[in-house]
Amino acid sequence: MPHLDELDETAATLGAVNTVKITDGRLTGHNTDCSGFARNLAAGLGDGPADTVVQVGAGGAGAAVAYATLQHGARTFTVVDSDRGRAEALAGLLRGQFGDRDIRTGEPAGIADALAAADGVVNATPMGMAHHPGTAFDTALLRPDLWVADVVYRPAETELLRAAAAIGARTVTGVGMTVGQAVDAFRIFTGLPADADRMAATVAALLAAEA
Repeated sequence: MPHLDELDETAATLGAVNTVKITDGRLTGHNTDCSGFARNLAAGLGDGPADTVVQVGAGGAGAAVAYATLQHGARTFTVVDSDRGRAEALAGLLRGQFGDRDIRTGEPAGIADALAAADGVVNATPMGMAHHPGTAFDTALLRPDLWVADVVYRPAETELLRAAAAIGARTVTGVGMTVGQAVDAFRIFTGLPADADRMAATVAALLAAEA
């Protein structure tokens, strides 16, 4: 980021960039992880409840995902991370932007209590990826009325999502976030609207070939 000439509003707020556009030699940083997750969450949940949400993972795309979830309408938001300092740092950033929300931090050992009161949970850790198998918390804590969203898209159905679907919980895969951020990046780079359906079909085909 120190090498960029400018940041868009979201990137500046989050202190994170995943897309850089070069115009007349000037580098502008954007964050399309946030908008991509926001679009994916809205499509996956519809008008489902999202007042109280727990996010596991404060690193990587965690800030973008948390910001999007709060924009979606979460009123009580708990960040759980094995690194308490990282969780506190993210919570502090979010409180500065959403002063009217109840933003908390928690430790993995206490996640059961947080989930018991939640409408949904977001996995923003690498757990579930092909090279990081497993789940970020005990799937016995899932329940049918607790929706589950994941940022992992390879595989599309993680162990966490599979466990949630098995008990009838609503699930939101990470594929939509991947497609959503690419749609926004394409628009930033070209100034043209992307064919989101074609992108989604291409990603689905690539993931199916890996299965």
